[in-house]
Amino acid sequence: MKPILLAIAAGLCWGIGEACTRSVLHEGRVGPMTALLIRALVALPVIVLAWWLMVKGIGTLDPEPSIREMDLVSWVKVVVGSGLLAGAIGIIFFYVALSVGDLSVVKPVAFAVAPLVAVLLGWLVLGETMDLRKVAAVLLIVAGVVLLSVQRPVIESVDQTSKAVS
Repeated sequence: MKPILLAIAAGLCWGIGEACTRSVLHEGRVGPMTALLIRALVALPVIVLAWWLMVKGIGTLDPEPSIREMDLVSWVKVVVGSGLLAGAIGIIFFYVALSVGDLSVVKPVAFAVAPLVAVLLGWLVLGETMDLRKVAAVLLIVAGVVLLSVQRPVIESVDQTSKAVS
């Protein structure tokens, strides 16, 4: 249950944070790269503190292994996958999308592609099990996002139809 609660907490933080970010970006007083720089500068000391506490074994989770225990393959995966792709390039795409799009579309699209890719890579690369439940869940997520982002809202369509009839 703990992973689910932590994931819910992360989702709450991201949802609120991205709403604030989108609001500021659409006011036109700051651009996506400035917002991203501020995010990174604020986040870095907090992340360093959390890392230090975890390495020292302070907190409720198991202590982290020493960074000296990482081999070259682990370094490449963390630097390229987590740092470059997820931490830099992915978030740059996301913030630029937020600066020109609606949060209610951009966030669900990004967060639907992520589980789709994660489930597929977990299965194909990491050897995780694939079952009908996972396939159905991902298809439902993607279908919901397609409905959200491609279709016009039903209320808007009804309003336009009634105006055209009048």
